[in-house]
Amino acid sequence: MNKQFAKDIIEGLSSERKTLSSKYFYDDAGSRIFQEIMNMPDYYLTNSEFEILSLQAKQIIEAVNYNQPFNIIELGAGDGFKTFKLLEYLVNNHIDFHYVPIDISQGAMDELTKKLKSKLPKLSIHPKVGDYFEILSKENVQTKIPSLLLFLGSNIGNYTKKEAKNLLQLFNNNMKKGDSLLLGVDLKKNPITIQNAYFDKHGITKRFNINLLLRINREFDGDFKVDDFDFYCHYNPVNGEVHSYIISLRDQKVVLNKLGKSFDFAYDELIWTELSKKYSLEEIDNLARESGFKTVNHFLDCKHYFTDTLLVKH
Repeated sequence: MNKQFAKDIIEGLSSERKTLSSKYFYDDAGSRIFQEIMNMPDYYLTNSEFEILSLQAKQIIEAVNYNQPFNIIELGAGDGFKTFKLLEYLVNNHIDFHYVPIDISQGAMDELTKKLKSKLPKLSIHPKVGDYFEILSKENVQTKIPSLLLFLGSNIGNYTKKEAKNLLQLFNNNMKKGDSLLLGVDLKKNPITIQNAYFDKHGITKRFNINLLLRINREFDGDFKVDDFDFYCHYNPVNGEVHSYIISLRDQKVVLNKLGKSFDFAYDELIWTELSKKYSLEEIDNLARESGFKTVNHFLDCKHYFTDTLLVKH
């Protein structure tokens, strides 16, 4: 049983404003549903970032400007779909580097390594499984060669302003002077475009959220009746925040037998599941500066929906 998951469920569902963390969305079923989300025409994020890394790999590496062998350390590498184009450019142009993907999933790392070795046999790959910061403190700070860190996919948007600043400061603390960070960030844009991406009419995002209740049922012998819950999300164009919620459709009690706990839900009560913050370029620059970085360049897709922003540690 995942002790941290259990602790977070009890804390989140006992609080006055109920919450369940989005980091628990990604069990096997959740990961499959997220693949469906990424394939939706309205979900622009994956294609936007893929375009940047496909068409601007040369410009990104020139802006990094390392005149010696270097590491590319990817934080939360997953399936490596987008990063492949950047790696392909480097290998094809005989640039001397080592790719160090980091993920908490051994299965994901094994799969990624196998795939990359078949597609890019000359790639120097050193996968690591575990916590970003434990690995960075050993693998990065104590090495002489410079590193380019990748934190892609707009993951920074899942953090509050304070959390995002703390996270970037942690990255900074585990980097050497002159190391770079390529940060994927979703940008503020027409609110309708964002709303459609996160509240799709086919109900895929709803299934993605409700799957979290099914996961809790399975792992903690719970009796969430998923038909008694609905999904809603809202984008606020002023502060750039998307908030996602699961809604209780009636007064009900849910029992989690393995935890020996029960939780009461009122009619129309909300469970907050996810924050997805959208940034302006100015906000990114400010966040970078407050975290000890200097902005080198914003690499944008053709619609200016997304940026991979290159930062350097002072």
